[in-house]
Amino acid sequence: MRLLKPLLTAALAAATTVAIAQTKWDLPAAYPASNFHTENLVQFANDVDKATGGKLKITVHANASLFKAQEIKRAVQGGQAQIGEVLLVNFENENALYGVDGLPFLATGYVDSARLYKASRPALEKLLAAQGMVLLYAVPWPPQGIYVKRPITSVADMRGIKWRAYSPSTAKIAELIGAQPVTVQAAELSQALATGVVEAYMSSGSTGYDSKTYEHIKYWYDTQAWLPKNAVIVNRKALDALDAPTRDALLKAARDAEQRGWKVSEEKNDWYKKALAEKGMSIVAPSPKLVTDMKQVGDVMLSDWLKKTGADGQAIIDAFRKK
Repeated sequence: MRLLKPLLTAALAAATTVAIAQTKWDLPAAYPASNFHTENLVQFANDVDKATGGKLKITVHANASLFKAQEIKRAVQGGQAQIGEVLLVNFENENALYGVDGLPFLATGYVDSARLYKASRPALEKLLAAQGMVLLYAVPWPPQGIYVKRPITSVADMRGIKWRAYSPSTAKIAELIGAQPVTVQAAELSQALATGVVEAYMSSGSTGYDSKTYEHIKYWYDTQAWLPKNAVIVNRKALDALDAPTRDALLKAARDAEQRGWKVSEEKNDWYKKALAEKGMSIVAPSPKLVTDMKQVGDVMLSDWLKKTGADGQAIIDAFRKK
């Protein structure tokens, strides 16, 4: 009995030490578990777990199951979640700089998108830092096209159509083309399509596939208008509370996730288009008139954006356009 008591005490002490040493984080995300962004988050969390020997456990909550898309940033800022994934363009009304990668026809491919990210990241980091957060990494969606129920050859063909708006920029596009904007986030899109709340929207092949848009809409115009990015952000206090080795492991896993995510996004771009075609959707090259019309929309939006962002916005555009 005398021998058992010290052993039990030691075991309890060891268990307490393990419990104290382990840190658990929640990572809310807005997209389905099968989406490549979410799969990348899960790999990121697994990498962190492995690299820290289980000291930092990150649980990914997919499909807006913990917080809705628009709530995630505030949840991370307020410490309700230690880390989260957000679509940056969703927060353009808060600060126009967040909308830089939602400007139509500014950066239309992966190379240009990477240059725009490099040019804009310092400004985004500064914005987030002022709100007590850190940008860990960002990954683009594939290029955006137009999902629409009927064939179109120009912007005039979309006047009055019920248009899904999921961000300030997509709402602005609706206004400029004369469509009716309807606010619908990704998790609600399938139902909105099924009930006729939405007749058209702009997004990537990824969203169209995940939401089974092909069951309701038969045309996707491959305009390659822009590549919006999902960013993984972390609460500054939560990050600072980690010991140095754990923090370093987290940051390395973030760098790996960013590199992996960009590669997968580009690979998935072609895959999604083929998959949509196999489901009966027509993948259509836009007419010259439609491209010209949409580029005019982009020019108006860039001009408005520069007025809102002033010198900071101009510095980003100058850095992006510098060869």
